Amino acid sequence: MEHLTLETLVALREPGAEPGDAAAREHLRICSTCQAEFERLHQRLARLKALPALRPARDQWPPVAARVRAERRRRRSRIGGLAGLAIAAAVALALALSGPTGASGAATRDIELAMERSQALESALSQYNPEGHVLDGRTAGLAQGLEDRIARVDRELEMVELLERQTREQRLLKLWRERVGLLDALVDVHVTRASNVGL
Repeated sequence: MEHLTLETLVALREPGAEPGDAAAREHLRICSTCQAEFERLHQRLARLKALPALRPARDQWPPVAARVRAERRRRRSRIGGLAGLAIAAAVALALALSGPTGASGAATRDIELAMERSQALESALSQYNPEGHVLDGRTAGLAQGLEDRIARVDRELEMVELLERQTREQRLLKLWRERVGLLDALVDVHVTRASNVGL
C-alpha cells in the first residue's frame, strides 16, 4: 500500500473538497501511518503558530537620525565657512590689487575670472543642495575628499595674502584655479550621482 505524500496531507487540511480528495480521505481514514503523519503535521503547525512574534531589541532609528542630522549641520557650516572665506578673500584681493597695470594686470584679471568662476560654482552647489539627496558611500567619500581639499586651498589662500605682491599674484592665480577645478569636480560628483539614481 502506498502512503500519502506530504503535499497531499497538507491539501487535506484545507477546507473544501477537491476532485480526487475522496480517495485520499478514505486512505487517511484507514491508514494508521498516514494518520500519525497527519497528526504530526497538525502539531508542527500549532507549534509554529504559538511562536512569539520577533521584534527588535530596541529601536535603532533615533541614534542613526541624530548622527545624520549632526553630519548635515557640520557640512552646512563647513560650506558656509568656505563661502565666507571665499568672499573675504575676494574683497581682500580686490583691495590689495586695485589699479595694477601690464603683466600684473593680466594676472589680476585671471585671478578675478577664477574668483568669479569659483563663486558661480559655489552658487550652483548651494542651489543643488547636496544635503537633501541620498548618496552612496563611495559618492559621499568622494564629496568629502573634495570638500577637504577645498578647505586646504582656502587656508593656503589666506596664507598667500602675506607674500610679496608678484609672488602673491602667481600663487593666488594657481590656488584659485585649483579651487575652481575642485569645486567643478564636487558639483560633478553631486549632479552626476543624483542623475544616475534618478533623484
